Amino acid sequence: MIHRYVLHNNDICEASERNLSPGQIGLLSGWGVFSTLRVAEGVLFAFERHWARITRDAAAFHVPIPDNPECLRRRLLDLVAANQAYNSTLRLVVVRNGGGMWAGPTTGQAFDVIALTTDSKQWGDGVKLTYVEQARHAACPFAGNKVLSWAMNLTWLESAQARGFDEVILLNERGEVAECTSANIFATRGNQVWTPPLSSGCLPGITRQVVLEETSSSGVRVVEKPLTPAELESSDEVFITSTTRNLLPVLEIEGRKMGRADEARQALEKAFSEYVRRYIAERQPQPTVEA
Repeated sequence: MIHRYVLHNNDICEASERNLSPGQIGLLSGWGVFSTLRVAEGVLFAFERHWARITRDAAAFHVPIPDNPECLRRRLLDLVAANQAYNSTLRLVVVRNGGGMWAGPTTGQAFDVIALTTDSKQWGDGVKLTYVEQARHAACPFAGNKVLSWAMNLTWLESAQARGFDEVILLNERGEVAECTSANIFATRGNQVWTPPLSSGCLPGITRQVVLEETSSSGVRVVEKPLTPAELESSDEVFITSTTRNLLPVLEIEGRKMGRADEARQALEKAFSEYVRRYIAERQPQPTVEA
């Protein structure tokens, strides 16, 4: 359930207010970009990484975006304060307003910014996964972009959950593992950890990026490597990563119990948590000291 207030462009307003127009092509066609951020102790974790990805994806899809990310970041923090959502999940969306064949009355702006917060989900001790074939086209020039057209992912997820699974492993046209509907995936063998490369068609997740770049203190080597379902299922352990999940163990794939060695994942989780702690500590507002 989203919280009471939302950010619409520069205004913080009640979520129940009607501020959008049917002429906004981005709403009718899914023509826009988005990212999901973790709010921790009132800090937007990895905002710079999220914004860099939004900028890249917006350029690929010709979606205009705000030209002052620092101003936007401050308004997002105002939204967090309005909702008292200092430890939560925040969704940031930029919707394109013009173009296409369904032109109509709009807000008069090239784009709309929409942001909302919600309580962070508790995912439990692990997840059960299933497969979907031909779900990612790695050769597509738009592979790996995070855009509003999310209906296929949601349908695959809903179908899997109706069968008792928690998430879906999406295979590409070569039969390789790409990602899940809203998470990246990792497999371990001894002290080595593998994750599919971007050339597999996966989205460059922010948690994935941090694990690859910021966890060397764990003593675990993390590399990109194409993975087949057989390699995934024969690994010592499997886990998925996302903004809301951190590093979450995989318990089963298609009913087959996965290895639970867990040493590599735990070492990476410790290094990841330490990185998050430092990031938050460096960016929390310092209390004013009165003379």
